[in-house]
Amino acid sequence: MFRLLIACLLAATVSGCAGSQRPQADQSEIAARSYRDPGPSTLTLYTMINTRTGSGAHTSLMISGSERVIFDPAGSFRADVVPIRNDVLYGITPNVERAYRSSHARESHYARIQTIEVTPQQAEVALQLAKQMGPVAGAFCTNSTSQLLQQVPGFGQINTTFYPVNLSEQFADLPGVQTAEYRENDDSDLQTGLAFNNARLNQLEAVSTQ
Repeated sequence: MFRLLIACLLAATVSGCAGSQRPQADQSEIAARSYRDPGPSTLTLYTMINTRTGSGAHTSLMISGSERVIFDPAGSFRADVVPIRNDVLYGITPNVERAYRSSHARESHYARIQTIEVTPQQAEVALQLAKQMGPVAGAFCTNSTSQLLQQVPGFGQINTTFYPVNLSEQFADLPGVQTAEYRENDDSDLQTGLAFNNARLNQLEAVSTQ
C-alpha cells in the first residue's frame, strides 16, 4: 500500500490531481449557472492517461441528470464561469465540457472518455453522492470516484481502486459503455491549457451576453 500511495502522489504531481484548495461558490451562483442537458441521463468517466507510459494520471466523472456537473476530485480545473463547491464543477454546458477535456488533453496526456446511459434515478443518486463527498485529498481522485460509482444502483460490481486505468477497465466492462479518446498536441503544461480555456470561455460568455 505504501508503494501504491507513493505512485499516486507522483502521478498527482504531474496531472493536477493534487487536492489544492478551491474557492467555494455560494448557492446563488450555482443556481444561476446550473445547466441541464436535453439528452438522456448519463455518467461519463474521464481518465487522463500519460501518452508515453500509458499510466493513469487523473479520474473524474461527469453526471448528467437533473443538472450536469463534473465530480473532479482533487482536480485542478478552474474557470471564471464555472462555480465550484468542494470538488463538484457546476454549469457544465457543451462549451464548458469541451474546455474541460481540452485543458487536460495535451502533448503529455490524453483523455479517455467513457459514457454510459443510466436512468434518471441512477443519475440523481450519483449527483447527490458527488455533492456529499466533500473535498477529496490529493491522489485520492480514483479512489473517491470508484467509491461513488459502487454506491449507484447497478454499479455495485465496481471495485475500489487507486489506479485510474484500472477503474477505466472496470467501467469498460459495463454493458452499453461507449468509449472515445480526445487528444491535443499543445503545451504539456497543464496550467497553460487551463489559462487558455478559461480565456476562451470568458470570450464565449461575453459574446453570449451581448
